[in-house]
Amino acid sequence: MILFFTFIITFFGFNEDPVLKDIYDQAIKKGIPETFLKRAFEEQKIVVHKKIPGFFARPYEKKSWDQYKKIFVTKKRIDGGLDFYKKNRDKLNSLTVRDGINVDPFIVLSIIGIESNYGLNKGKYTVFGALYTQVLLMPKRSKWAKRQLVDFLLLCYQDNLSPHSIQGSYAGAFGYGQFIPSSFISYSVDGNSDGKRKPYDWDDVIASITNYLIKNGYPSEGDDDKSIYKSVFAYNHADNYVKAVLALSQEIKKNIN
Repeated sequence: MILFFTFIITFFGFNEDPVLKDIYDQAIKKGIPETFLKRAFEEQKIVVHKKIPGFFARPYEKKSWDQYKKIFVTKKRIDGGLDFYKKNRDKLNSLTVRDGINVDPFIVLSIIGIESNYGLNKGKYTVFGALYTQVLLMPKRSKWAKRQLVDFLLLCYQDNLSPHSIQGSYAGAFGYGQFIPSSFISYSVDGNSDGKRKPYDWDDVIASITNYLIKNGYPSEGDDDKSIYKSVFAYNHADNYVKAVLALSQEIKKNIN
């Protein structure tokens, strides 16, 4: 099936690509040149991943809490968090303060731990391929995926990157904080003031996750459990995810020497 789809994409070429046809007008309106689109959609690397629809049908977040907890709140993940904190203590303590709000650095740390295992996991798919697959094979996600694909292409154009060079999740999230393209555009910040927002720079990642939580209701006082829960829930709309983030943060915090 993968070979079949790859053949069709190559055979039709740039002007006939079904996904390109769906996003072309929107991409041009966003300021993405046709020459850039041509290079992106004539790549021989475009692959349709027939497994991706199945992953959406069986998400981790639908597992029982006991099952989910055994995946993400483990001794290995706690130890990894402790090691990361010791190496990046100053960054975590300074970059989790924004707009006069102090975000718990251990919550930011645990999000990094769950999303990318402290940077060890960048994902198995290209972001382009994951979003392309969703547009082509998943009608219920197609509208969302088209918007994300355009945003992703815009980011790649602005930063002079090949759209096929960035790895991510099957959903199309990327970077150590696993932002989808629209979230990266809306919430990522330049944490080290070098003029760029980088998904694999720890200063930018920590500052961006912090900004995301604040923009989604993290409380200024820092002791409103309901608001903290809500801000983490915005990151991934699943109760199991929030419980894992909070549980992992507490385990790491209590083991700090």
